[in-house]
Amino acid sequence: MIRSATVNDVPEIRAMIRELAAYERAVEQARATEEQLREALFGEHPAAHALIAEDDGTGEAVGYALWFPRFSTWTGTRGMHLEDLYVRPRARGAGHGKALLAALAATCRRNRYDRFEWWVLAWNTPTIDFYKSLGVELLEEWKVCRLSGEPLRELAAQAPDVVNPASDV
Repeated sequence: MIRSATVNDVPEIRAMIRELAAYERAVEQARATEEQLREALFGEHPAAHALIAEDDGTGEAVGYALWFPRFSTWTGTRGMHLEDLYVRPRARGAGHGKALLAALAATCRRNRYDRFEWWVLAWNTPTIDFYKSLGVELLEEWKVCRLSGEPLRELAAQAPDVVNPASDV
């Protein structure tokens, strides 16, 4: 079963985020707290949304997908960015990942989102093969850019005054 996450799922979502980070060899980077996730998913202005995959027999949470809307200046339309898709190892191969992606694709169609995009680590061949089996297009010509930590602070210090900055939204 696939269902929308509730505030009661936050501890399980956080646990699965840490499991995903361990799988991706970056557990030290998974620092989100339950409080931060509660605010991001269920606060006054949610930043993201989540789905939970449950085992049909036990009702146990066996996976999750976390996504947020995005916008394309080229198409002039909204889209979806999938931040995380994770199925616990013991539940893989039972269709939970495909069901989560299908539910997200249906959300895109319902909301008239033109694009559904996400990233995958280049070394994660089993996942890449799974995505390819669904007809996913891998955009090899694009590179992910990230600015964080000290370089982010240094660049921000150079910012001119902005009238009505976006952070006030």
